[in-house]
Amino acid sequence: MSMNWSSSRSSPIRVAVALSHAAILEESMRARDLLMDQNVALDLARREAEMAIRARNDFLAVMNHEMRTPMNAIIALSSLLLETELTPEQRLMVETVLKSSNLLATLINDVLDLSKLEDGSFELDISAFNLHAVFKEVMSFVKPIAAIKKLSVSVMLSPDLPLSAIGDEKRLMQTILNVCGNAVKFTKEGHISLLASVVKPDALREFRSTDFHPVATDGHFYVKVQVKDTGCGISPQDLSHVFTKFAHTQSGGNQGYNGSGLGLAICKRFVSLMGGHIWLESDGAGKGCTATFVVKLGACDAYQQPAVPLVWPSHAGSDPSGPAAAARWEERGLSNLKPRYQRSI
Repeated sequence: MSMNWSSSRSSPIRVAVALSHAAILEESMRARDLLMDQNVALDLARREAEMAIRARNDFLAVMNHEMRTPMNAIIALSSLLLETELTPEQRLMVETVLKSSNLLATLINDVLDLSKLEDGSFELDISAFNLHAVFKEVMSFVKPIAAIKKLSVSVMLSPDLPLSAIGDEKRLMQTILNVCGNAVKFTKEGHISLLASVVKPDALREFRSTDFHPVATDGHFYVKVQVKDTGCGISPQDLSHVFTKFAHTQSGGNQGYNGSGLGLAICKRFVSLMGGHIWLESDGAGKGCTATFVVKLGACDAYQQPAVPLVWPSHAGSDPSGPAAAARWEERGLSNLKPRYQRSI
């Protein structure tokens, strides 16, 4: 009698437990089905996003090519036209065309590079190149723009700077051009100087920061490039924003200077990809600015090391791309190097 009573009491409990397990199992199955549906939706959204990115990149690549071709022609012909005899009014108009063309060409390049950097499809093009020739070409691009504003420009390459290196030549040149272009743009009068040197292994710790930890390794070296100008300068509160996309400083000294706000942001990405670091220093508005970046390059023995430092001043009557300069470059075996990029600073 007692056993029947006990079993009759335990029977409802077993039923309740079974019902509870069934409910839990049913809830788990619903959660699994929901998760599978979400995974399918996420996978579909990912594929659609990838297709959209590819379509955008294809469109930008085509438009970049289609716009750059006529833009380069405008820049080249405007530069040639400036070398002819023009009235002051004509010269002013041609200079305006050249300046506007340069700004548009820079924007075209920046938009394409930013697109690739944002979606992670950008890759450095690593190869051996003539490091000194990069600075020579930079001077040939910067000098005509600086001459319009009657600015003196000088370049100093330290004696220990190798003649050749392994890295992304185009992105290194683009970074130097952007920094020098900013120096020219934000300087009304005075001078601009560029200094390039090799960072000694024991001096690398001076450049360490929270996001940059340079380490000396065999087969590599760090190059320091520093550009100083006597321009409008940057206020302390704006220094932390200069590498932000689409950011524009609010200092009184740089009013009237417009840009896309992409140049330095892209330079920072390029420098980071090249294992380096970039920063700006200024004592305030109206006190000039110093832009410095350090990048890691591979050692290369393709060319012979020069015995003396190379200096190119750019003052009235001096031309780093003139006959005298050409003779100096011919002595160093670089006369066969032809400019590969249009003036687009």
